[in-house]
Amino acid sequence: MQTRRLGRTGHLSSLAVFGAAAFFHEISQAEANAALDLMESYGVNHIDIAPTYGFAELRTGPWLESRRDTFFLGCKTTMRDRSSAWADLHRSLHLLRTDHFDLYQLHAVTTFEELDAATQPGGAIEALQAAREQGLTRWLGITGHGMQAPAVFIEALNRFDFDTVMFPIHPRLYADPDYRRDAERLLDICRQRDVGVHVIKSITRGGWGSQERNYNTWYQPYDVQDKINQGVRFALSQPDVACIPTAGDVRLLPLVLEAAKNFTPMSTEEQAALIEESRDLALMFV
Repeated sequence: MQTRRLGRTGHLSSLAVFGAAAFFHEISQAEANAALDLMESYGVNHIDIAPTYGFAELRTGPWLESRRDTFFLGCKTTMRDRSSAWADLHRSLHLLRTDHFDLYQLHAVTTFEELDAATQPGGAIEALQAAREQGLTRWLGITGHGMQAPAVFIEALNRFDFDTVMFPIHPRLYADPDYRRDAERLLDICRQRDVGVHVIKSITRGGWGSQERNYNTWYQPYDVQDKINQGVRFALSQPDVACIPTAGDVRLLPLVLEAAKNFTPMSTEEQAALIEESRDLALMFV
């Protein structure tokens, strides 16, 4: 699998990052090991994980312990105050059986109000800074969802010199002119400041609405190879995007890994056509 430099971290991340949200629902250690072995066999060298991902830390820790030095490990906290974020970080270190992260991130910052809470005096950002000062992580980032995510992150980068960002890009979102404007501005700022970019939700078809949920993802995913190929190619063809976390359901893992392994850039004409085709799909964020 190809690798790309994750901004100023200098890490050459595999195009697909293992998204441990796939372990949100109950999964045995044997099943988790099989999924992790599969992603490793594709050359994935970067894991994205969080304490809010159900069984993720519990199942990944035993597998990762003997391989820690071969993976770039990015973890997160949804806590917004310093003390809770500090406790979250140490709990994750314990469960993942490691003494450090490579990247630690403010997680799921979806509104300006949440950004305010995390970056004010006594906010979670102070825990992240302390973690870096104490060698518990080298790099700091921010992640989020929602239609405001790019705008929120532009403001976040005005307030703090984050090393990475993680936000959604897929054709339906780019059919929304405001989202696309803000996303492209954010990508330009990241290029200027050498901020690493992860893109999430690349294989989204739309929100579930009233449909029966047949996958564990909180959005309705595409689940056929050609559609997944399109989503992965679209996301990874945006300027300076380094990598995409795999989807939140282990059944989709092989399809996303195949798409990343076989990635070829998408032309601007192909992108424009895909955006137009997706315009009538339901937005995943409502």
